[in-house]
Amino acid sequence: MKKTILITGATSGIGKATAALFAEKEFRLVLCGRREERLADLQMALSNKTDVATLNFDVRDRDAVSQALRTLKAEFSAVDVLINNAGNAHGLDTIQEGSPEDWDAMLDINVKGLLYVAKAIIPTMIERQFGHIINIGSLAGKEVYPKGNVYCASKHAVDAITQGMRMDLNAHGIRVGAINPGLVETEFSEVRFKGDIQRAKTVYQGYAPLKAEDIADIIYFVVSRPYHVNIADLLVLPTAQASSSIVKKES
Repeated sequence: MKKTILITGATSGIGKATAALFAEKEFRLVLCGRREERLADLQMALSNKTDVATLNFDVRDRDAVSQALRTLKAEFSAVDVLINNAGNAHGLDTIQEGSPEDWDAMLDINVKGLLYVAKAIIPTMIERQFGHIINIGSLAGKEVYPKGNVYCASKHAVDAITQGMRMDLNAHGIRVGAINPGLVETEFSEVRFKGDIQRAKTVYQGYAPLKAEDIADIIYFVVSRPYHVNIADLLVLPTAQASSSIVKKES
């Protein structure tokens, strides 16, 4: 029986790569994102491989999240796998120089957005006593680095929420885990540096960073384990990276 996977932040990076891989594996897809044109393009690209529904909303908007998910047709409404992937970093500043607008964006998307989507999906999982939730965390949720203050705090919150969610949903047979990547070459740094493409490129120069497809492969591995196996917490780094601040780069 074909399973349904819902992916937030599906229009780029890890979300887009995960959508492509799970389409190949013939999962039914519910793809969510803010950029409607990109969602339409992705639906067109993948609909020849599997059934695809798209939902255009911002995870920060609690009402929009619940309203969008209520519009799902019956065949998409029983979500088997939720990938809470939508996330962002805004700015790289000391706490005293940080922008409150950037703080709001990171906390609203990385923390509250994850909660809003999970809140909307969990009831049907409980009803069915079946489901799998994977929250995309970060190495930044395991340690703190200079000028990463609020971003790191938001990803530490994802780590804590994942642990609490796993405890709360244990009685209902629902698998819950987190995948925590280190440096992955996506649009992440372009967003962090507010469109400064040249600065963003320097983050990934001089070594081999992870690719979005690497994380998609890992997500599929986690999802495809026998149901009695729950990979609760997984940290993955490029070989060149030892920590947030130690990366072996070619001179």
